[in-house]
Amino acid sequence: MSVDFDHLKTMTYEVTDRVARITFNRPEKGNSIVADTPLELAACVERADLDPAVHVILVSGRGEGFCAGFDLSAYADGTASAGGDHHGTVLDGKTQAINHLPDRPWDPMIDYQMMSRFVRGFSSLMHCDKPTVVKIHGYCVAGGTDIALHADQVITASDAKIGYPPMRVWGVPAAGLWAHRLGDQRAKRLLFTGDCITGAQAADWGLAVEAPEPEHLDERTERLVERIAAMPVNQLIMAKLACNTALLQQGVATSRMVSTVFDGIARHTPEGHAFVADAREHGFREAVRHRDEPLGDYGRTTSGV
Repeated sequence: MSVDFDHLKTMTYEVTDRVARITFNRPEKGNSIVADTPLELAACVERADLDPAVHVILVSGRGEGFCAGFDLSAYADGTASAGGDHHGTVLDGKTQAINHLPDRPWDPMIDYQMMSRFVRGFSSLMHCDKPTVVKIHGYCVAGGTDIALHADQVITASDAKIGYPPMRVWGVPAAGLWAHRLGDQRAKRLLFTGDCITGAQAADWGLAVEAPEPEHLDERTERLVERIAAMPVNQLIMAKLACNTALLQQGVATSRMVSTVFDGIARHTPEGHAFVADAREHGFREAVRHRDEPLGDYGRTTSGV
Protein backbone atom coordinates (compact mmCIF):
# COMPACT_ATOMS: atom_id res chain seq x y z
CA MET A 1 0.00 0.00 0.00
CA SER A 2 1.49 3.33 -1.11
CA VAL A 3 1.31 6.42 1.09
CA ASP A 4 0.37 9.85 -0.27
CA PHE A 5 2.65 12.24 1.60
CA ASP A 6 0.53 15.19 0.49
CA HIS A 7 -2.54 13.72 2.19
CA LEU A 8 -1.36 11.87 5.30
CA LYS A 9 -4.31 10.80 7.47
CA THR A 10 -2.71 10.35 10.90
CA MET A 11 0.46 12.45 10.96
CA THR A 12 2.42 15.23 9.30
CA TYR A 13 5.94 15.16 7.88
CA GLU A 14 8.45 17.93 7.34
CA VAL A 15 12.22 18.39 7.30
CA THR A 16 13.96 21.35 8.91
CA ASP A 17 17.64 21.78 9.78
CA ARG A 18 18.61 18.11 9.22
CA VAL A 19 15.66 16.95 11.35
CA ALA A 20 12.74 14.94 9.92
CA ARG A 21 9.71 15.83 12.03
CA ILE A 22 6.92 13.25 12.19
CA THR A 23 3.97 14.54 14.21
CA PHE A 24 0.90 12.48 15.08
CA ASN A 25 -2.05 14.57 14.03
CA ARG A 26 -5.29 13.20 15.45
CA PRO A 27 -5.45 15.44 18.55
CA GLU A 28 -9.24 15.16 18.82
CA LYS A 29 -8.76 11.39 19.30
CA GLY A 30 -5.70 11.58 21.54
CA ASN A 31 -3.56 10.59 18.52
CA SER A 32 -4.94 7.09 18.97
CA ILE A 33 -3.73 4.39 16.60
CA VAL A 34 -5.77 3.32 13.56
CA ALA A 35 -4.94 1.11 10.59
CA ASP A 36 -3.21 3.94 8.71
CA THR A 37 -0.86 4.78 11.59
CA PRO A 38 1.80 2.06 11.18
CA LEU A 39 1.75 2.32 7.39
CA GLU A 40 2.26 6.08 7.42
CA LEU A 41 4.84 5.95 10.20
CA ALA A 42 6.94 3.35 8.37
CA ALA A 43 6.67 5.30 5.12
CA CYS A 44 7.72 8.57 6.79
CA VAL A 45 10.64 6.88 8.52
CA GLU A 46 11.77 5.30 5.25
CA ARG A 47 11.52 8.65 3.48
CA ALA A 48 13.69 10.26 6.15
CA ASP A 49 16.15 7.37 6.07
CA LEU A 50 16.66 7.82 2.32
CA ASP A 51 16.94 11.61 2.47
CA PRO A 52 20.63 12.66 2.63
CA ALA A 53 19.56 15.98 4.17
CA VAL A 54 18.16 14.19 7.27
CA HIS A 55 20.42 13.24 10.17
CA VAL A 56 17.82 12.52 12.89
CA ILE A 57 14.10 11.66 13.04
CA LEU A 58 11.87 13.27 15.69
CA VAL A 59 8.42 11.84 16.48
CA SER A 60 5.93 13.78 18.60
CA GLY A 61 2.18 14.34 18.95
CA ARG A 62 -0.20 17.29 18.66
CA GLY A 63 -2.79 18.08 21.30
CA GLU A 64 -2.93 16.98 24.91
CA GLY A 65 -0.66 13.95 24.67
CA PHE A 66 1.68 11.84 22.57
CA CYS A 67 -0.56 8.80 21.99
CA ALA A 68 -3.49 7.24 23.84
CA GLY A 69 -3.02 3.79 22.32
CA PHE A 70 -5.27 1.96 19.86
CA ASP A 71 -8.56 3.57 18.88
CA LEU A 72 -10.72 0.79 20.29
CA SER A 73 -13.72 2.40 21.93
CA ALA A 74 -16.09 2.29 18.96
CA TYR A 75 -15.28 -1.38 18.33
CA ALA A 76 -15.39 -2.51 21.93
CA ASP A 77 -18.77 -0.93 22.66
CA GLY A 78 -20.25 -2.23 19.42
CA THR A 79 -20.80 1.11 17.64
CA ALA A 80 -18.41 0.37 14.75
CA SER A 81 -17.81 -2.48 12.36
CA ALA A 82 -14.49 -3.88 11.24
CA GLY A 83 -15.76 -4.39 7.72
CA GLY A 84 -15.36 -7.55 5.67
CA ASP A 85 -15.94 -10.89 7.35
CA HIS A 86 -15.91 -11.51 11.10
CA HIS A 87 -12.11 -11.53 11.10
CA GLY A 88 -12.03 -7.85 10.11
CA THR A 89 -9.70 -6.39 7.52
CA VAL A 90 -6.08 -7.44 7.35
CA LEU A 91 -4.79 -4.10 8.62
CA ASP A 92 -7.45 -3.38 11.26
CA GLY A 93 -5.30 -5.08 13.89
CA LYS A 94 -7.49 -5.52 16.91
CA THR A 95 -10.86 -5.54 15.20
CA GLN A 96 -10.93 -9.30 14.82
CA ALA A 97 -10.69 -9.68 18.58
CA ILE A 98 -13.05 -6.81 19.29
CA ASN A 99 -15.78 -8.00 16.93
CA HIS A 100 -15.12 -11.66 17.61
CA LEU A 101 -17.89 -13.46 19.48
CA PRO A 102 -17.12 -16.19 22.05
CA ASP A 103 -19.25 -18.75 20.18
CA ARG A 104 -17.23 -18.39 16.95
CA PRO A 105 -13.86 -20.02 16.18
CA TRP A 106 -10.87 -17.76 16.67
CA ASP A 107 -7.73 -18.17 14.58
CA PRO A 108 -4.74 -16.90 16.59
CA MET A 109 -2.54 -16.75 13.49
CA ILE A 110 -4.93 -14.40 11.67
CA ASP A 111 -4.83 -12.27 14.82
CA TYR A 112 -1.03 -12.48 14.82
CA GLN A 113 -0.79 -11.52 11.15
CA MET A 114 -2.86 -8.41 11.77
CA MET A 115 -1.19 -7.26 14.98
CA SER A 116 2.31 -8.02 13.74
CA ARG A 117 1.76 -5.55 10.90
CA PHE A 118 1.13 -2.80 13.42
CA VAL A 119 4.25 -3.68 15.39
CA ARG A 120 6.29 -3.97 12.20
CA GLY A 121 5.37 -0.38 11.35
CA PHE A 122 6.24 0.84 14.84
CA SER A 123 9.56 -1.03 14.80
CA SER A 124 10.72 1.05 11.85
CA LEU A 125 11.92 3.52 14.50
CA MET A 126 14.36 0.92 15.78
CA HIS A 127 15.38 -0.70 12.52
CA CYS A 128 15.92 2.35 10.34
CA ASP A 129 19.52 3.45 9.90
CA LYS A 130 19.28 6.95 11.37
CA PRO A 131 18.70 7.94 15.02
CA THR A 132 15.09 8.31 16.16
CA VAL A 133 13.86 10.46 19.03
CA VAL A 134 10.38 10.35 20.58
CA LYS A 135 9.11 13.37 22.53
CA ILE A 136 6.37 12.55 25.06
CA HIS A 137 4.02 15.06 26.62
CA GLY A 138 0.75 14.48 28.44
CA TYR A 139 0.42 10.73 28.07
CA CYS A 140 1.90 7.76 26.26
CA VAL A 141 -0.14 4.71 27.21
CA ALA A 142 -1.05 1.25 25.93
CA GLY A 143 -0.26 0.98 22.21
CA GLY A 144 1.42 4.38 22.36
CA THR A 145 4.23 2.74 24.32
CA ASP A 146 4.60 0.14 21.57
CA ILE A 147 5.64 3.06 19.39
CA ALA A 148 7.75 5.05 21.83
CA LEU A 149 9.81 2.16 23.17
CA HIS A 150 11.16 1.51 19.67
CA ALA A 151 12.90 4.91 19.58
CA ASP A 152 16.63 5.31 20.11
CA GLN A 153 16.04 8.20 22.51
CA VAL A 154 12.95 9.07 24.57
CA ILE A 155 12.60 12.53 26.07
CA THR A 156 9.51 13.16 28.17
CA ALA A 157 7.85 15.87 30.20
CA SER A 158 8.34 15.18 33.90
CA ASP A 159 4.57 14.99 34.48
CA ALA A 160 3.73 12.72 31.52
CA LYS A 161 1.82 9.49 32.17
CA ILE A 162 3.49 6.39 30.70
CA GLY A 163 2.41 2.77 30.97
CA TYR A 164 0.33 -0.16 29.77
CA PRO A 165 -2.96 -0.29 31.74
CA PRO A 166 -4.50 -2.96 29.41
CA MET A 167 -2.27 -5.49 31.21
CA ARG A 168 -5.06 -5.52 33.79
CA VAL A 169 -7.30 -7.18 31.23
CA TRP A 170 -7.52 -7.46 27.45
CA GLY A 171 -3.95 -6.84 26.39
CA VAL A 172 -0.21 -7.59 26.44
CA PRO A 173 2.35 -5.12 25.02
CA ALA A 174 2.78 -6.53 21.52
CA ALA A 175 6.16 -4.85 20.99
CA GLY A 176 7.63 -6.94 23.83
CA LEU A 177 10.18 -4.26 24.75
CA TRP A 178 9.56 -3.46 28.41
CA ALA A 179 12.08 -5.93 29.84
CA HIS A 180 14.67 -4.92 27.24
CA ARG A 181 14.25 -1.25 28.14
CA LEU A 182 13.84 -1.52 31.92
CA GLY A 183 15.22 -4.91 32.97
CA ASP A 184 12.97 -7.65 34.26
CA GLN A 185 12.32 -6.31 37.79
CA ARG A 186 10.99 -2.91 36.78
CA ALA A 187 9.22 -4.26 33.70
CA LYS A 188 7.40 -6.78 35.88
CA ARG A 189 6.56 -4.05 38.40
CA LEU A 190 4.58 -2.28 35.68
CA LEU A 191 3.18 -5.29 33.83
CA PHE A 192 2.14 -7.20 36.97
CA THR A 193 -0.03 -4.24 37.97
CA GLY A 194 -0.86 -2.24 34.85
CA ASP A 195 0.37 0.83 36.73
CA CYS A 196 1.74 3.92 34.97
CA ILE A 197 4.80 5.94 35.85
CA THR A 198 5.48 9.64 35.45
CA GLY A 199 7.98 11.02 32.99
CA ALA A 200 10.29 11.81 35.90
CA GLN A 201 10.14 8.18 37.02
CA ALA A 202 10.75 7.04 33.45
CA ALA A 203 13.99 9.02 33.37
CA ASP A 204 14.98 7.73 36.81
CA TRP A 205 14.37 4.16 35.68
CA GLY A 206 16.30 4.60 32.42
CA LEU A 207 13.29 4.48 30.10
CA ALA A 208 13.84 8.10 29.05
CA VAL A 209 17.07 9.97 28.52
CA GLU A 210 15.71 13.17 30.06
CA ALA A 211 12.53 14.45 31.78
CA PRO A 212 12.42 18.25 31.85
CA GLU A 213 9.53 20.21 33.30
CA PRO A 214 6.68 20.50 30.77
CA GLU A 215 7.42 24.14 29.97
CA HIS A 216 10.99 23.21 29.03
CA LEU A 217 10.25 20.05 27.02
CA ASP A 218 10.29 21.67 23.59
CA GLU A 219 13.50 23.57 24.31
CA ARG A 220 15.32 20.51 25.67
CA THR A 221 14.12 18.35 22.78
CA GLU A 222 15.33 20.87 20.21
CA ARG A 223 18.69 21.01 21.95
CA LEU A 224 18.97 17.22 21.83
CA VAL A 225 18.05 16.80 18.15
CA GLU A 226 20.23 19.80 17.22
CA ARG A 227 23.26 18.18 18.80
CA ILE A 228 22.54 14.83 17.13
CA ALA A 229 21.96 16.54 13.79
CA ALA A 230 25.37 18.22 14.03
CA MET A 231 27.08 14.83 13.80
CA PRO A 232 28.13 13.27 10.47
CA VAL A 233 25.32 10.99 9.37
CA ASN A 234 27.71 8.09 8.70
CA GLN A 235 28.92 8.26 12.32
CA LEU A 236 25.32 8.26 13.55
CA ILE A 237 24.46 5.19 11.48
CA MET A 238 27.52 3.30 12.70
CA ALA A 239 26.76 4.16 16.34
CA LYS A 240 23.16 3.02 15.99
CA LEU A 241 24.07 -0.24 14.27
CA ALA A 242 26.69 -1.01 16.90
CA CYS A 243 24.38 -0.28 19.84
CA ASN A 244 21.45 -2.15 18.30
CA THR A 245 23.62 -5.25 18.13
CA ALA A 246 23.15 -5.60 21.89
CA LEU A 247 19.35 -5.35 21.62
CA LEU A 248 19.20 -7.86 18.79
CA GLN A 249 21.36 -10.30 20.73
CA GLN A 250 18.96 -9.95 23.67
CA GLY A 251 16.27 -11.46 21.46
CA VAL A 252 14.08 -8.47 20.65
CA ALA A 253 12.57 -10.27 17.64
CA THR A 254 11.61 -13.29 19.75
CA SER A 255 10.11 -11.10 22.48
CA ARG A 256 8.07 -9.28 19.84
CA MET A 257 6.71 -12.51 18.34
CA VAL A 258 5.76 -14.06 21.69
CA SER A 259 4.20 -10.84 23.01
CA THR A 260 2.15 -10.31 19.85
CA VAL A 261 0.72 -13.83 20.14
CA PHE A 262 0.00 -13.29 23.85
CA ASP A 263 -1.76 -10.01 23.07
CA GLY A 264 -4.24 -11.95 20.95
CA ILE A 265 -4.70 -14.59 23.63
CA ALA A 266 -5.28 -11.91 26.27
CA ARG A 267 -8.25 -10.63 24.28
CA HIS A 268 -9.81 -14.12 24.24
CA THR A 269 -9.66 -15.10 27.89
CA PRO A 270 -12.87 -15.27 29.93
CA GLU A 271 -11.90 -11.94 31.48
CA GLY A 272 -11.25 -10.48 28.03
CA HIS A 273 -14.68 -11.49 26.74
CA ALA A 274 -16.25 -10.11 29.93
CA PHE A 275 -14.50 -6.78 29.35
CA VAL A 276 -15.90 -6.52 25.82
CA ALA A 277 -19.39 -7.44 27.07
CA ASP A 278 -19.09 -4.70 29.71
CA ALA A 279 -17.99 -2.20 27.04
CA ARG A 280 -20.90 -3.12 24.78
CA GLU A 281 -23.39 -2.70 27.61
CA HIS A 282 -22.00 0.36 29.42
CA GLY A 283 -19.54 1.97 26.99
CA PHE A 284 -15.77 1.68 26.70
CA ARG A 285 -14.89 4.32 29.30
CA GLU A 286 -17.09 2.71 31.92
CA ALA A 287 -15.57 -0.69 31.18
CA VAL A 288 -12.10 0.79 31.73
CA ARG A 289 -13.31 2.34 34.98
CA HIS A 290 -14.69 -1.02 36.13
CA ARG A 291 -11.32 -2.58 35.22
CA ASP A 292 -9.30 -0.08 37.24
CA GLU A 293 -11.48 0.67 40.24
CA PRO A 294 -10.67 -2.59 42.11
CA LEU A 295 -7.07 -1.35 42.24
CA GLY A 296 -8.24 2.02 43.52
CA ASP A 297 -6.25 4.05 41.03
CA TYR A 298 -8.37 4.81 37.99
CA GLY A 299 -6.32 7.16 35.83
CA ARG A 300 -3.43 7.48 38.31
CA THR A 301 0.28 6.68 38.12
CA THR A 302 2.42 4.54 40.43
CA SER A 303 3.46 7.66 42.31
CA GLY A 304 -0.13 7.94 43.53
CA VAL A 305 -0.54 4.30 44.59
